[in-house]
Amino acid sequence: MPFQFARTSIDGVMLIEPKVFPDDRGFFMEAYKRSDFAAAGLEHSFVQENHSRSTYGTLRGLHYQRAPKAQGKLVRAIVGEIFDVAVDIRRGSPTFGAWFGVRLSAANRRLLYVPPWCAHGFCVVSPEAEVIYNTTEEYAPDCEEGLRWDDRGISIPWPVSSPILSERDRRWPLLGDSAASAVCC
Repeated sequence: MPFQFARTSIDGVMLIEPKVFPDDRGFFMEAYKRSDFAAAGLEHSFVQENHSRSTYGTLRGLHYQRAPKAQGKLVRAIVGEIFDVAVDIRRGSPTFGAWFGVRLSAANRRLLYVPPWCAHGFCVVSPEAEVIYNTTEEYAPDCEEGLRWDDRGISIPWPVSSPILSERDRRWPLLGDSAASAVCC
């Protein structure tokens, strides 16, 4: 199997290490293989791919979509490095409000699967970063939600103290005030 799948502290969030085949020309790796992902319990189909480019200190998130368009995401950095975060937003879950964070980079080639019941965000820690993520549902503006990046109830130790944020990301509610219970599943 060309992947190693590691469960994390939040049910459904999976850190994925692809097998990389380097040679004199560069390298080759599979970034996704449906049969291997299904064998690891990730039996999702991806229907949309997004690509972003951001500069150092940019923080995108914390985003999610409500049901019926809640999105699982398969995230990887193809240029630079990011600190990637998933937050469990299922009310009643034993890990409600808990977060898992990991550095994803072009150098380590790791992927993170973020299930539909998690809010997702990342912060760029290199001069620039390009991130690609595949989603299990198409973007639906009417279902879009988010959480404040600096919610003290979640307490994520972001690697940048004064991030570059969109106006929308500045205005998201705190987890306790959000519509997170209507997310999915």
